[in-house]
Amino acid sequence: MSRAEFIRQRWAAFAPREQFLVGSAVVIVAAALFWLVAIGPALTTLRSAELQRRTLDAQLQTMRGLQAQAQAMQAQPRQSYDEASRLLELSVRQQLGASARMQIQGERVTLTLTGTSPDALAKWLTQARVNARALPSEARLNRNAAGQWEGTLVVTLPPR
Repeated sequence: MSRAEFIRQRWAAFAPREQFLVGSAVVIVAAALFWLVAIGPALTTLRSAELQRRTLDAQLQTMRGLQAQAQAMQAQPRQSYDEASRLLELSVRQQLGASARMQIQGERVTLTLTGTSPDALAKWLTQARVNARALPSEARLNRNAAGQWEGTLVVTLPPR
């Protein structure tokens, strides 16, 4: 006897009320499985779509801003080494003041920081990158108990 025949015989042996209850249970289980497999995940995706769209839009705006900044930097005329080092020295005095000492050795500029605020260092790095086209190449920085940066930072100037 095959499985299908066995199920048909069992079904025929049930009273009409039992057939109704078993049929209802099968429909409920099938509906629950359909919900869990097809409808539930789709609704979850639909609910989170707006938040994901906003997040991706914000990332896109950030990337477009970085692209515009990179294009503006590429459009700037080429600087001489002397001008870049002068701009870097000026930015160290303006942004970091007495909390940094600068030493130039060829294209490498070593900054020794003592008690430099994180905001001032972040502003200086941005200014150094944009104005003097200096790129950080090494950093040995630690935060002291007051939350200030101490250590050395090496940036590289554009080639001569």
